[in-house]
Amino acid sequence: MSLTRLLPILGWARRYDRDDLRPDLAAGLTIGAMLVPQGMAYALLAGLPPEVGLYASIVPVLVYALFGTSRQLAVGPVAIVSLLTASALSPLFEQGSAGYISAAALLALMVGAVHLVLGFGRLGFVVNFLSHSVLVGFTAAAAIIIGFSQVKHLFGITTERKDHFYETVEEVVRQIDGTNGTTLVLGVASIALLVLMKKFVPRVPGALVLVITSILAVELFDLTDRGVKTVGEIPSSLPAFGLPDLDTGTMGSLIGTAFVITLVGFMESIAVAKVYARRHRYDVDANQELIGLGASNVASGLFGGYPVTGGFSRTAVNDTAGARTPLASIVTAILILLTVLFLTPLFSSLPNAALGAIIIVAVVNLIDIGEMRHIAQVKRSDLIGLSVAFVATLVLGIELGILVAVVASMLVVFARMSKPHSAVLGQIPGTTSYRNVERFPEASVTDGVRVVRIDAALSFVNAQHVKKLLLGEADATSGGDVRALVVDCSGINDIDATGVEALSEILVELDERQVDIHLCDVKGPVRDVLRRSGLWDRLDGRIHATAAMAVDAVAHPGTLPESLRSLGIDERHDERPADTVDTEVSHA
Repeated sequence: MSLTRLLPILGWARRYDRDDLRPDLAAGLTIGAMLVPQGMAYALLAGLPPEVGLYASIVPVLVYALFGTSRQLAVGPVAIVSLLTASALSPLFEQGSAGYISAAALLALMVGAVHLVLGFGRLGFVVNFLSHSVLVGFTAAAAIIIGFSQVKHLFGITTERKDHFYETVEEVVRQIDGTNGTTLVLGVASIALLVLMKKFVPRVPGALVLVITSILAVELFDLTDRGVKTVGEIPSSLPAFGLPDLDTGTMGSLIGTAFVITLVGFMESIAVAKVYARRHRYDVDANQELIGLGASNVASGLFGGYPVTGGFSRTAVNDTAGARTPLASIVTAILILLTVLFLTPLFSSLPNAALGAIIIVAVVNLIDIGEMRHIAQVKRSDLIGLSVAFVATLVLGIELGILVAVVASMLVVFARMSKPHSAVLGQIPGTTSYRNVERFPEASVTDGVRVVRIDAALSFVNAQHVKKLLLGEADATSGGDVRALVVDCSGINDIDATGVEALSEILVELDERQVDIHLCDVKGPVRDVLRRSGLWDRLDGRIHATAAMAVDAVAHPGTLPESLRSLGIDERHDERPADTVDTEVSHA
């Protein structure tokens, strides 16, 4: 791997256009103003002190600008990763304790390590185990859990942390009598302010405006004396460099969460990165993105932060504000660094209700009803994975829910593979083309000859189903002087040992039924397996370039089709010219 490929900044920095400087500065300042309150809010969600969210928004953001390939992706703390962090650490340590903070940094290191292993190993395909529909369902459930976890801050009540969503609801209902009226009014007003600003002045950073106004309200009206809880003192110090406590027991407890955060975080990040890459006509490298996010998480762990990834909302704002290169992220990191050095004393009166409101408004958009409807319209069966992910996450919790969702997604895929699509084909009048008779009613079927297409690889998953299907179609061959089954293999791109065995059994059973089997349009990889297995020799003279040639051979056994005679090709013995015919037919 070249140095420029490992460090994309070496490429874009040398070609930097001065015309991009002003929009990059504007975008960097905008995201910085947005990330300061969000970073503190998400740290609160993760059970960490507010400054940890700021630490996770400095060095990791700078590191991604060095290693990442996306020009608009805004990296930092996000809601789902924060919730996953809290879910993993709360059973091990008391929230906010030194052990909890150290474990959060350790988790960031582990997440970074998983990213780097996948990236350098070119294993980015692993994240495909989480389908889009499953991710939509999981994200919606996580958004509900995240939003409800902030209700205690809006009501000003104290609740015990619970492992399951329904237990959290019960706990909130149990403590609702202790609601602080002033806090509730402040929380509702905060949500209203954010919603109205997003609707009428979307370019203004509403979270920053809320932070300023809520701090002023606390100071001017002495709201702390009325029971309004604030974040308290925030250290005005830079994040210290150092390794967290590498306790093997803690590492063992966190390894599962590290993989889940990597899976979910990278899916969120690469999805939004690709959207803006397409919009601005450049490419993002999935494996390099893994390296960039991995390096960012390692940096977060070494500098007192917690796991980070790219965020949907901030990336959208970053693009809208004009970001054209990763310089915008560098500006963001510098702004937050200056905030930590000089402005943190101003945040001591920031009410928790305002931070809770920021989180609630931010995660509402994660419940994408429109996308759910779109999925149902495109492929209704995808709703199975979506629904399982949604329900499992709400009932079983974040980590177990995502595991169940992944398994469910894979089971849906296996179910589809086990019963692949197939079609009986007929000849379009006046042509040599064969098409699905259900979709082309004008297609004619030759008496005694059944042409069947299988649209999937022939493997252990579906071999028995395909065998039963083909034998059933063979039994349907009647009404002619001959009985033959032609298998169109254009949809079969692979075959394994179980598939070969099933095909061999089909040959035997069709011989007993006195039905000839012919194959057509057999792809190269499948041909190779058939040759090695000996089936190619057993099918000598019964493998053809097209369905028309196969039917012609059945109708006129022992003669060469006119289309091949004109080319000077012996279909039965010369294999390479058969490939030539495949090519010519495919381009016809």
